[in-house]
Amino acid sequence: MFGEMLRDAYAVHTGIGPRPLAGGRLPRPVIEIIERDDGLVNGAPAAHYLDGPEHWQPYDHRAVDRARGATLDIGTGGGRIALALQERGVPVTGLDTSLGALRVCRHRGVRDLVPGTVDAHVADGRRYDTFLLLGNNLGLIEGRERAPVLLAALAAMARPGAQVIAHGTDPYGTTDPLHTGYHERNRRRGRLGGQLRLRLRYRELGTDWFDYLVCSATELAELVHGSPWELADVDDRDAPYYLATLRLAG
Repeated sequence: MFGEMLRDAYAVHTGIGPRPLAGGRLPRPVIEIIERDDGLVNGAPAAHYLDGPEHWQPYDHRAVDRARGATLDIGTGGGRIALALQERGVPVTGLDTSLGALRVCRHRGVRDLVPGTVDAHVADGRRYDTFLLLGNNLGLIEGRERAPVLLAALAAMARPGAQVIAHGTDPYGTTDPLHTGYHERNRRRGRLGGQLRLRLRYRELGTDWFDYLVCSATELAELVHGSPWELADVDDRDAPYYLATLRLAG
């Protein structure tokens, strides 16, 4: 689903390839539909996955500025971060589970791409100095059960002195009862308040349900505690958005 959505967004953006039409001559906007397990439905234009640096948020620029050495861009999507790092001469690898997304990345010029999950990539034996979880991809930590597994997999691929730079969002500033009620429902079920249960839809396609974590920096520190990493810095200049930097402990 994600790959077909990016393919269509790229076609609309560039005019290259078939574009989604609805009986007229003008291409339809490519919208990613996000459905939460309590019935909430939101939509967002998929074009942001292709945005160049001129359209980025300030925290994206600061994150890219911190990347050093061999870098793994986890959940590379349309390759926007990988392309920017490549242009700076940073050796970057884009990782994504979507083969369609990787095809878009390759067409856009990203040179080093790996299909699959973080866990599977450990077996490839490659080592990195920087791991990027941008585009709110701190959410890939999922929750308390998944966090130790993901953090251990990153540590297995880490060179001495490695860092993780992750973009997260503190979900608890809202007073909207639709969201505060969801947080409370999660806590009653033993989950973190911002532990979302989602599925994505595009046209007639959809993903399976999956967990995606939106957490505070305090919650992140608790999840990292006892792992091979330590929370070294939280940059919350763009609150409620923040950049968390993890470094190998010891």
